[in-house]
Amino acid sequence: MAAIIGRKLGMTQVFAEDGARVTLTVIEAGPCPVTQVKTPETDGYSAVQLGFGAVRPKRLNKPELGHLKKAGAPPVRHLHEFSPDEVGEGLNLGDVVTVENFTSGEMVRVTGVSKGKGYQGTIKRHNFKRGPKSHGSHNIRQPGSIGAAAYPARVFKGIRMSGHMGARQVTQRGIQIIGADPERNLLLVKGSIPGGKNGIVIVRPA
Repeated sequence: MAAIIGRKLGMTQVFAEDGARVTLTVIEAGPCPVTQVKTPETDGYSAVQLGFGAVRPKRLNKPELGHLKKAGAPPVRHLHEFSPDEVGEGLNLGDVVTVENFTSGEMVRVTGVSKGKGYQGTIKRHNFKRGPKSHGSHNIRQPGSIGAAAYPARVFKGIRMSGHMGARQVTQRGIQIIGADPERNLLLVKGSIPGGKNGIVIVRPA
């Protein structure tokens, strides 16, 4: 099994032989051409760079086009580096990674950018409890006390407060592969994965 770059298309469901409903996420994974192979002699470390997402050449700048042309790869939007342990040994420039490398039952970890929730309060962001609504209480959705007065006379860093929520890189582990469709470059995984529709995700071995 190898790592691959993909795009989250959405969710669906199938029914197992025993009638149980299985929730699935459909990922458009690959094809991912190898755009660069880094070695300790030339770059100081070992890595394999993959590309994903066909795009018109006018959407890329000249350095990007030159980098891809040197590798003999088509114009792609997204580039990502993987360690040799993740993508497997023996990959060279011009090779293409597809979903054929994945089989049903294997466990993977999926990395993506979570959905942005905007500016949220402590109840939604940190699962705080609300105050009473009766007996003249004005503390319904307020965060409550955040620090002492005389000492230390300040608010400690890291106090859970309201703020920006979501839109962060999240890695979901323990994802099981249900199936793959090499003809349509589709990868079916069990359950949900981070991000919204059309979000870019990275699938790695567990």
